[in-house]
Amino acid sequence: MTVTATKALSGRAKAALIVIALGTDPAAAVFKYLKEDEIEQLIVEISRIGSVSPEVTEQVIGEFYDMCLAQKYITEGGVEFAREVLDKAFGSQEAASILSKITKSLKVRAFDFIRKIEPQFLLGVLQNEHSQTIALILSYASVQQASQIIAMLPKDKQIEVVERMATIDRMSPETVKDVEAALEKKLSAVSSDMFMETGGVNNVAEILNHIDRGTEKYISEELYARNKELAEEIRKRMFVFEDIVTLDDLAIQRVLREVDVKDLVIAIKGANSDTQEVIYDNLPSRVRETVKEDIQYLRGIRVRDVDEAQQRIIDVVRRLDEAGEITIQRGGIENVLV
Repeated sequence: MTVTATKALSGRAKAALIVIALGTDPAAAVFKYLKEDEIEQLIVEISRIGSVSPEVTEQVIGEFYDMCLAQKYITEGGVEFAREVLDKAFGSQEAASILSKITKSLKVRAFDFIRKIEPQFLLGVLQNEHSQTIALILSYASVQQASQIIAMLPKDKQIEVVERMATIDRMSPETVKDVEAALEKKLSAVSSDMFMETGGVNNVAEILNHIDRGTEKYISEELYARNKELAEEIRKRMFVFEDIVTLDDLAIQRVLREVDVKDLVIAIKGANSDTQEVIYDNLPSRVRETVKEDIQYLRGIRVRDVDEAQQRIIDVVRRLDEAGEITIQRGGIENVLV
């Protein structure tokens, strides 16, 4: 099918047509500056292009040339300078159309690197920035990222950022590039692994969840003394004996049915009052009285014995969680019995 009007071509098709017009060697040189997915998209479009009239090809090349000129004007003198030059050359309507295309193209590409960063870490980098800067960056972030970051900002700053995002009309490409470069430099100063969703905190929590209770307590206490914030972040992703109080009654009762009474007696002996109360409340009355009586006569129990008994109960909780019979609390998810 012969294409006889530029309106029948998508943006990708026009880009493919430009590449075809360049010829093999120049096109190969252009590909060196493109990402793999962009190259794939262009190749697909090139394979789809059938017959295109010479007039359409000339129009597409002319449009591309005009955009290159506009970009040159913007780089040299800014948006307003480019607008004035383009107005004189093409008229205000055509100038506005060219500038609009350049702005849209820039917006698709700008701040692409932030889309892989977990919102809470991106917030840590942005929170001390000016509201206008945050608003600009969030306007290029994914909807999910932007919504989560705004929700975590202080109340007064939330309003400022949202207001500025809503009133951002046009921003010069050079300003966007400057902010983008500054943010990228700031992020590169910290190990990129810290900002990925599959970061180290989850891995550490998983390791500590499967280590013996004594070692886990020692590491947690030492880490808390050195880095309270990090220790608490890891703690949120773990399940320790005292977290039994976060389970609902049905889940606790399911766990207790799997626990050896001897382990339960020793574990309760070394537990805090809140944990003891929750466990007692979920034991059958006869078993509860037996456990309380055994605890009264329990003497000479080592801390190590308590840790080991509690660890065996934790193992039961995790086994039932992995089997899908209960769900333990992680990151605010409620516990349910399936």
